[in-house]
Amino acid sequence: MSVATADVISAPEFRAAGTDLSERRRSGLSCGSIIDLAASPDTIGVAWNADGSARIGALTTIAAIASDPRLAEAYPGIAVAAQGLATPQIRHMATLGGNLAQRSRCWYFRNPQIACLKKGGPDCPARSGNHLYHVAFDLGPCVAPHPSTMAMALLAYDAKVTTDRRSGLSISELLGDGSNGAADNLLAPGERIERIELPVPLAGERALYKRAISRTHAEWPLVEICVRAVISGGAFQQVHIAAGGIAPVPLRLAASAAALQGKQINAATIAQATELAISGARPLPMTGYKLELLTGLVRDVVERIVA
Repeated sequence: MSVATADVISAPEFRAAGTDLSERRRSGLSCGSIIDLAASPDTIGVAWNADGSARIGALTTIAAIASDPRLAEAYPGIAVAAQGLATPQIRHMATLGGNLAQRSRCWYFRNPQIACLKKGGPDCPARSGNHLYHVAFDLGPCVAPHPSTMAMALLAYDAKVTTDRRSGLSISELLGDGSNGAADNLLAPGERIERIELPVPLAGERALYKRAISRTHAEWPLVEICVRAVISGGAFQQVHIAAGGIAPVPLRLAASAAALQGKQINAATIAQATELAISGARPLPMTGYKLELLTGLVRDVVERIVA
């Protein structure tokens, strides 16, 4: 693998807390100019609309999201996902916008001496190299999983993103479908996230988040899911399931959700949803184990959410 000028990120970059940017600059991966972001009423804190929906500023810290009691009541999956991120020190610094726009955690990308697609290189070295922690749903040329837990949780809630140039972007419109291996998101150069809009909570909604990790603390998830459900009369009335750590972008587990939607709660229904969690999976030679983790998480979370 050759070393090229494009291996180092020299374009200007935004800095809020800088928890990831500082690491990339220490390693020599990023060396461009820095544009510091200043907080404003539109970019920090949680604001509530008359209909019960919420807006979260992009510079709101993960810790503030995790500890907000009203947010936890209305959008429990988002609050619990935030609680599981990184370490307390990082959560108190890291911002929601930064989490959504963070760069790949792939060790080939993080090495400034190795060319890869996201640094202008010709191919993805992880595909033929060590990809133990990479995708199990192979959707494009880059096989690094998307690192944003908050993007996965927000996908489960059909959140919309507003930037300084556009509004009403879905998480999929922000991050793409995984087919562009050269980019971590679809933000234009110089475009910045300003806030996230959450829809009106569903009446009677319950939600759970769970991750599978390789150590007990301060670890990136191997697989993670967020399940939302409205249960009435012993049946699933509304179901939303999103997963992370398995693809270049967060994924909806649409087949699993469809298997539960409108169905009575019983072991057979849950078993079918569990089996369908891996619909469309294309694991790499070293990532088949992630499919077992995914089905295990789906079964566990769905069983817990109906208990």
